[in-house]
Amino acid sequence: MAAEERGGEPQDNMGNHLQLVPVESEEEDDNEMEVEDQDGKEAEKPNIINFDTSLPTSHMYLGSDMEEFHGRTVHDDDSCQVIPVLPRVMVMLIPGQTLPLQLFRPQEVSMVRNLIQKDRTFAVLAYSNAHEREAHFGTTAEIYAYREEQEYGVETVKVKAIGRQRFKVLEIRTQSDGIQQAKVQILPERVLPPTMSAVQLQSLSRCHVIPSSKPSWQDRAIRQWWQKYQKRKFHCASLTSWPPWLYSLYDAETLMERVKRQLHEWDENLKDESLPSNPVDFSYRVAACLPIDDALRIQLLKIGSAVQRLRCELDIMNKCTSLCCKQCQDTEITTKNEIFSLSLCGPMAAYVNPHGYIHETLTVYKTSNLSLNGRPSTEHSWFPGYAWTIAQCRICGSHMGWKFTATRKELSPPKFWGLTRSALLPRIPDGDGDSEDSEHGRSPLLCL
Repeated sequence: MAAEERGGEPQDNMGNHLQLVPVESEEEDDNEMEVEDQDGKEAEKPNIINFDTSLPTSHMYLGSDMEEFHGRTVHDDDSCQVIPVLPRVMVMLIPGQTLPLQLFRPQEVSMVRNLIQKDRTFAVLAYSNAHEREAHFGTTAEIYAYREEQEYGVETVKVKAIGRQRFKVLEIRTQSDGIQQAKVQILPERVLPPTMSAVQLQSLSRCHVIPSSKPSWQDRAIRQWWQKYQKRKFHCASLTSWPPWLYSLYDAETLMERVKRQLHEWDENLKDESLPSNPVDFSYRVAACLPIDDALRIQLLKIGSAVQRLRCELDIMNKCTSLCCKQCQDTEITTKNEIFSLSLCGPMAAYVNPHGYIHETLTVYKTSNLSLNGRPSTEHSWFPGYAWTIAQCRICGSHMGWKFTATRKELSPPKFWGLTRSALLPRIPDGDGDSEDSEHGRSPLLCL
């Protein structure tokens, strides 16, 4: 494989073969690297994105003739279940997040075949770091698309699955065939009542006008009506000892609006209609899009309330200023102002390369301190119409992601960068009491 010939690893490679052109001299290669890095710094945000954002979410690189399944498996809250664990899936899956897989090992292929005949559900364990041997939490995943094929005599299974429910690991046992079975407890989702429900008269509840969704801001009258509605929501706070703004801090609808304003800064073309209206589903969608390390993500996975989860996500979005190389820790790669969405799932989604390695890839307009390895290739591109080139940290040489370049002039954006979440470390300024966490390399505990 070309990636191995260049000293890299198969997980860096998006295609089966990386097309390389012999370099005439080292000096010419160095000049090319410098030009590419400068090009990343000077990239401009396009006014219009005409790329079809539904293409990445469809994962067409897995094949268009996959067998699809309907229905869903939902286990009762607090129930104990025994679920098979799919090995070597090093992803901290969030409920609602799509998980593409390419499996080659006979053990994995046999396991998936058995799952298809049953409830199509397997367990994805959440490890806070790559060196952790035991996982205490995880998420159930349900297969909704499946395809078998043979390549060079090797049976391959391609799968699309989706995260369903959080669980706590009680026990893990290994069967005689090597498959692990996890005994888990399904974690419930606590739905909190509205903040003002304790002081509002139930007899007057039917008089409260509650919109089904946020109205469009095109009409000035509708905008004014919405603002008045927001103020009326907390008018009963005058009957308590606390001010209205305190209740708004724990109001799911208000928190969702604040998070949406942050999301609109990432993606100016984002439509509220494309986001879940349910606070629980909305909080999970945001959690899957945040470019945070596993230590922070597992904090979100442990939270059992949408209100609490939204407060943490808002805290992350407000505090995170930039993203650094996880290996170097101080080498800035990009800032949060450069993040944008090129997928219906948001600015970050999971993709799998032909070698079976999963990358949660964040799309950004501009980067710094990156160098390129090899020549552009369109093979197995996650973004149809774009060629990819491996990008590495200029300081330590760690694989950071890829640069994507449009193969057609009419495509917009003409270029962007896809950064793998596992190589990124969010830069969150320390507070007064966070110095100890910083010294020990732990991620800060966010607002709960």
